[in-house]
Amino acid sequence: MKELLYRPLTEVLDRLTTKEISPVELMRTTLDRIYETQPSLNAFCQIGDDEALLAEAKAAEDRIGRGEARALEGIPLGVKELEDALGFRSTHGSVPYKDNVPQQDSAQVERLKAAGAIVVGKTNAPEFGYTAISKNLLFGVSRSPWNPDVTPGGSSGGSSAAIAGGVVPLATASDGGGSVRIPASFTGCFGLKVSFGRIPHGPDDLWVMDDTAVHGPLTRTVEDAAIHLDAVVGAHPCDPQSLPHPGLSYREVLKDLPSKLKIAYSPDLGYAVVQSDVAAAAADAARAFEDLGHSVEEITSGPPEPGFAWGISGAFELLARLSPLLPEHEADFGRGFLTGVKAGAKMTPDVWRDLRDFREKLNRWCWQVFDEYDLLLTPTVPFDAPPARGPFPRETEGRKQPSATVGSFTMPFNMSWHPAATVRAGLSKAGLPIGLQIVGPRHRDDVVLQASWAYEQARPWANEWPQI
Repeated sequence: MKELLYRPLTEVLDRLTTKEISPVELMRTTLDRIYETQPSLNAFCQIGDDEALLAEAKAAEDRIGRGEARALEGIPLGVKELEDALGFRSTHGSVPYKDNVPQQDSAQVERLKAAGAIVVGKTNAPEFGYTAISKNLLFGVSRSPWNPDVTPGGSSGGSSAAIAGGVVPLATASDGGGSVRIPASFTGCFGLKVSFGRIPHGPDDLWVMDDTAVHGPLTRTVEDAAIHLDAVVGAHPCDPQSLPHPGLSYREVLKDLPSKLKIAYSPDLGYAVVQSDVAAAAADAARAFEDLGHSVEEITSGPPEPGFAWGISGAFELLARLSPLLPEHEADFGRGFLTGVKAGAKMTPDVWRDLRDFREKLNRWCWQVFDEYDLLLTPTVPFDAPPARGPFPRETEGRKQPSATVGSFTMPFNMSWHPAATVRAGLSKAGLPIGLQIVGPRHRDDVVLQASWAYEQARPWANEWPQI
């Protein structure tokens, strides 16, 4: 039964539907697996009550028996610590919020539960999702199932460790600068940063002004991600920026990738410093699209380097949120986190103008690329996963990293709103997963999924996971 937890969500659903397994058996196995892997992965930071979860699983079993199963009936679900789920604290991985209890589910969790998923607990994340290494003062350090000495990424690191480590079949994630794609790349999973607004945010205490973060699936396969999306997309009144339902099933259109696409490949976006074996693996993965009958052309132009612009906009928004707690609770926050947040005080009218100028230049570059090409390919992350406690490398193979560092390839498309996915490109010399990023035109999440699925069929990875 335990081996089923390494299988795609699609297979778990099939076995539940055919009654080969029951939701109660699945829940028992999942809880055992959570407890078994906590010492090595620390993927979860909160776990629900066993008896209550088994009662929910029994109710799901009864619905299946009556022929009333919903799309995700009986599936154990991990919810990222930065997202609200009734019955669990929303600590944001931060000591001042350790007793924060939400009054309702997030829109995404509400929809996943309505589809039949059962929330088993919260997955670990860095404080307020501020870095791509998942550690915080409340719950400690999460570790990669590929190598416990390195990070599973962040900010969705607990979710990526749980998916790659065969702990749960489904978990939520979010991406403000790479926080789905970076951990998915580090752990060999599939991750999709959807178009801005595709999955509703909130409800939130404050109107979201920093328009770079999205929710998105982090799964074992592309089809698993399409199932997740089909359950959660569509406008919601709590999010004025949420997009209308796309009018299609992402799962049903996975096989409909157009033929003879014109695809751009950028090895560095003009500024990234890439580890040599990562560069080679990503370039080789890009060539898979030539084998599929598409044309792939390397491009040399790139957008402006995004590090400062991305950092200052996020810091300013978070400082505004947390300023009522300062300076009284200053000592309760992580030191590195607080230093980053305080950088938001550097925002001035001149900096705001420069930020607007940056995004306009970025948008024009994306406009030019997608006016000529159907897709853009890049490496996902420029180097191997760093140590579980950090830090990120300041240089790679003797070359200094830019300010964007781990987010060199991911940050631009948060700021431009384009959908972008990561697929597994291979393993580095250190035996760690490498990702290929697939970026599509704005609002064409369907094309990004289709391209990812076509790649996955050509170079499947779903049966290759580290055994804990």
